[in-house]
Amino acid sequence: MEKIIREANETLTALEHEFSKFDTPQINEVPFEGSWTAGQLAEHLVLSNSGFLEVINGPVAETDKPADLMVTEIRKDFLNFNVKYDSPKEIYPEDRTYNQPELLKSLKQIRQGVSDAIIGLDLTKTCTAYELPGYGFLTRLEAIYFVIYHTQRHVYQLKNIYNELDSN
Repeated sequence: MEKIIREANETLTALEHEFSKFDTPQINEVPFEGSWTAGQLAEHLVLSNSGFLEVINGPVAETDKPADLMVTEIRKDFLNFNVKYDSPKEIYPEDRTYNQPELLKSLKQIRQGVSDAIIGLDLTKTCTAYELPGYGFLTRLEAIYFVIYHTQRHVYQLKNIYNELDSN
């Protein structure tokens, strides 16, 4: 339990830290062709992670598999930076001007929500509100690790965006 709390908090705090390094105009600058802006990336994570929080806090069923069965596969998929994934349309960020303080506030609320879920919920239960393509129905534990590894992937990308914009 301590490990997942620490890992989730460190990852989500790192996201907030990296995103807060951008100055206001930079969050809406495209760093290189084919890239999202930092604002779009943060919005994508707000949409994705808040959606996962709803699933984690939603309806559950008893689990008939090890609660961490998919964790290794999720980690392997999301921390392989040589593979590019297309975002599902429901969590694809709009092409618009983003407000950094608003996004940071949402990211902090999500971090708190993840922490509350880890502490207060039975992580071995299977979430039944959403079947994740390629993975199936996740346990709460797997869903939290999905948030962690998906966020770590985007923190890596956010650092690249910052370095690109900072060098210009």
